[in-house]
Amino acid sequence: MWKIILMLAIFATTLLNAQQIESVKNPNLPYQFLVHYPQGYKENPTKKYPLLLFLHGKSLSGTDLEKLKYYGVISEIHRGLKIDFIVVAPQCQNGWDNTKLIKILDFAEQSYRVDKSKIYLTGMSMGGYGAWYLAGQYPQRFAAVAPVCGGGKISDAKNLKDLPHWVHHGVKDIPVPFSESENMVNAIRAAGNKNVEFTAYKDWGHSELYIVFSKKELYDWFLKFSK
Repeated sequence: MWKIILMLAIFATTLLNAQQIESVKNPNLPYQFLVHYPQGYKENPTKKYPLLLFLHGKSLSGTDLEKLKYYGVISEIHRGLKIDFIVVAPQCQNGWDNTKLIKILDFAEQSYRVDKSKIYLTGMSMGGYGAWYLAGQYPQRFAAVAPVCGGGKISDAKNLKDLPHWVHHGVKDIPVPFSESENMVNAIRAAGNKNVEFTAYKDWGHSELYIVFSKKELYDWFLKFSK
């Protein structure tokens, strides 16, 4: 009997989380995306929430939004993670474009009850690069950024000197060498940023880093910062 009760509880939790995730396929937007509403969002029409923009890696590219449930923030929410954020996870086809991403961010700010002082950015692999590129061009739009096994443009370091960072990378990463994050961290610190955390996972390669998004510590860290 207890096994049946457990299975029903898991099913109910999965169903509830699924109901909090919606597809947005607006022909006027450059990317389609999934959006997650925090628990109580629709019942409380006045409360504003932090916004987290998540950028996926190359393997999730395409036009099937269900892919975004394979790994990353949306995937962890689908599996039961509870966070008090609006999460926007766009899907690209051929790499991330800053102009298109800003249109998605503008739309999210206008369409959802976003606390504009608490807008955060993260991404993994190609999305880690995308997060650093976007933050490097539009640092004033974000309160904090957490690139995961990505890289960036050293020339953007001066633009990132006031933006809190938590960088994650596996030392044994082959597809995206550890040095990609290491070089960015060194450049950003050299530019004067004293709020850069760098977590090096000495026994991990590339794909293991998806675990970062399951940790509540990441989301608690974001909430320390406001614009």
